[in-house]
Amino acid sequence: MTPFQHESRTRLVFGPGALGRLGEIARELGFERTLVVSDAGVVAAGYTARACQALETAGIVVASFSGFDHDPSSAMADAGAAVARAQGVDSLVGLGGGSSMDCAKAIGFLLANGGRMPDYRGYAKPRQPLPPMIGIPTTAGTGSEAQSYALISDDVTHEKLACGDKSAAFRVAILDPELLLSLPRAVTAATGFDAIAHCVETWVTSARTPVSDLYAREAFRLLDSHYERVLADPNDLEARGATLLAAHWAGAAIEASMLGATHACANPLTAHYGTTHGVAIALLLPHVVRWNGAVAGARYAELLAASGRHVATADAASALAARLEALAAAGDLPRGLRSIGVAEADLGALAAEAAEQWTGRFNPRPFDGQAAQELYRAAYA
Repeated sequence: MTPFQHESRTRLVFGPGALGRLGEIARELGFERTLVVSDAGVVAAGYTARACQALETAGIVVASFSGFDHDPSSAMADAGAAVARAQGVDSLVGLGGGSSMDCAKAIGFLLANGGRMPDYRGYAKPRQPLPPMIGIPTTAGTGSEAQSYALISDDVTHEKLACGDKSAAFRVAILDPELLLSLPRAVTAATGFDAIAHCVETWVTSARTPVSDLYAREAFRLLDSHYERVLADPNDLEARGATLLAAHWAGAAIEASMLGATHACANPLTAHYGTTHGVAIALLLPHVVRWNGAVAGARYAELLAASGRHVATADAASALAARLEALAAAGDLPRGLRSIGVAEADLGALAAEAAEQWTGRFNPRPFDGQAAQELYRAAYA
């Protein structure tokens, strides 16, 4: 059995209406002056105001920051840290999708330690622990609330900087499926597919452990049976809850394991074409699964069996890829890199960049620039 160690640093609070417990939980953690980090869409939905009211009712002084976009950069984190310092905050709440939670963590790095985000690329770079934080996802996607890393874009290269530390884990994750009821269908589809990819990739990564297997298996089972349900009926609270919990388990699987070639190839598309992360993932994942089949067929068969889909090992990669394509089609996600405006002449440069991505090192089949170009070409038509 693979040696490993596992430490759960995040308390999970799950259920409809759980946002209402924010003030109580923040007081338990000793919050006195808090910055709520949430994107513009969450503000428009009224969730930021509800969170601030819950905190203020608990006697906590609250400030807010929304000066970032779907791909937060180091400069955006700098701006948030400046607000946090000016307000004298001692704690943070990340409320929204992965961008909100990553930005909150990044602000925590800078607030406690100064410098800029490139200084914290890697793991355990901070001299001082980050302030206590609460994560509240409003999408069933990244699972960032279950992870101790912030993903921030470099302002010059647009490369994703993975900045991690054990103190970057949220003290508490509040999962309230009611917050997902207002999600646009396109966001539900893209973020949900990202969560599906987290299950599939962590299940076969070279860094997988028995713990990551537990999380990935259950997350895939939930998503395989509820992703299409929530697309068909966005007001299905049970399905919303299942996908939200699954995304959290998939995020925990990443924390206990790692990702692979799909994410390595997706990141350059976001950096150079502005492709939504979940869309990039959906374009690539089925091709990566087929490509990995020669070495991961038995594992893919086990994953399909977890959701009641029993196939022979020799057929598993093709069967899983076909299922993933069906799920992407249910979400009306695009097929083919050509359809999102990728120039065929760019594939070589994209492949060279994909080969340098950290996650590619953990793919079950050795991954390099030639492999990346093969995958991009498969996904191009």
